[in-house]
Amino acid sequence: MQLNPRSIALLIVVVAGMVAGAYMFGRKQAAEPQASAPRRAAAQAPGAHPPVAPEAPRGRDQREGKVQVDPTRAFTHFRVGNKNVKTIFGDGRVMWVGTSGGVIRYDTGSDEYKLYDAQNGLLSNGVFYVGKLHGRIAIGTYGGGLSLLDERTQRWETLNVPEGLGDAFVYDVLEASNGDVWIATWSGANRVRGGALKDRARWDLYTVENTKGGLPNDWVYGLAEGKNGDIWLATEGGLARYRNGKWDNWNHPRGLGAPYDKVKNDIQFKNDPSQVSAHHAKQKQEMGLQGVDVAYNPNYIVALEVDRNGVVWAGTWGGGLARFDGRKWTNYTVAEGLPGNHVFMLHLDPQQRLWVGTNNGLAQFKDGKFRVMTVADGLFGNTVFSMATGADGSMWVGSFGGVAHIRRPRPD
Repeated sequence: MQLNPRSIALLIVVVAGMVAGAYMFGRKQAAEPQASAPRRAAAQAPGAHPPVAPEAPRGRDQREGKVQVDPTRAFTHFRVGNKNVKTIFGDGRVMWVGTSGGVIRYDTGSDEYKLYDAQNGLLSNGVFYVGKLHGRIAIGTYGGGLSLLDERTQRWETLNVPEGLGDAFVYDVLEASNGDVWIATWSGANRVRGGALKDRARWDLYTVENTKGGLPNDWVYGLAEGKNGDIWLATEGGLARYRNGKWDNWNHPRGLGAPYDKVKNDIQFKNDPSQVSAHHAKQKQEMGLQGVDVAYNPNYIVALEVDRNGVVWAGTWGGGLARFDGRKWTNYTVAEGLPGNHVFMLHLDPQQRLWVGTNNGLAQFKDGKFRVMTVADGLFGNTVFSMATGADGSMWVGSFGGVAHIRRPRPD
């Protein structure tokens, strides 16, 4: 890709207590912002839950407006301040950008944007998931449940624990081909039979306890549908499959994730989470990782995709990228060309090409090899947490601190 000496930095979003000011224009060097591990502490959360982002300062940020984007540029950078862009969802020409300080609706045709947060619809500023459910925009939040927006009427509906939600922390939502709706939460996986969200009697909650260990861990991080209606679930304790009312699961002893000896020299995050979190200390003991003092847990699946052939792809916390064909596991690490062993994001584009977001760059997996992109190719930062493909085939890639819109990716 031919690079500009200076990339555009637009749409500075002020969405949390530690970021002041308004949306405004600016410029930045095409250099990597400070990398950050996921679940960066922002505010004290209840119990053992992940941290919750603080609310935006009221009355200080410009919540909607219009920007001027130069469409002739190879790429544009949109800054979001000291925030993590955990999810990006494309709905036609509109891109939804979920951050730890709210969700931004950006119309690529008109350049108009609008910020939604706890001041105008959400119950929590921390956004982990954005998608579409029953014709409405669905937003999974940190501590505020699942919020549904009817764009036509601008009315919100929030589903929370009283409605049947397993927990107010929502990480993923899946509308299955049979009409069931699955919701991934901190405290198990909901299945809403037939998608009847208004009927409390049709809400099920699956946990480690009531599945007798079929679900290996109550923290369900991702969902995907495979062949024949199989539902795959990414958890902090391994991969689970729900098939015709029966459960199965796989963890590191069964092939998930690369062994520590293979990846230990390439682990970027040296701080041991168990030293600051009782939850992680317990998890470490349960997983038999007492001898590991860095951020490594091959059982913890951070990202999940299932391709059209039914192959499951799982991104692990330090154990690289795992591929499961239903019979055997294959694990890819830095040794095989993966840019980093912490895989935060997986994305299948319309051509079924697999993109892998890591702690050290974005990679496209093709023919058994990885083609790596970094800030030198237009990324905002090398720590990649989210990605979406635009209606025009362009790439939207979220990192800590901002989003890169890459109009002309380097050819395959």
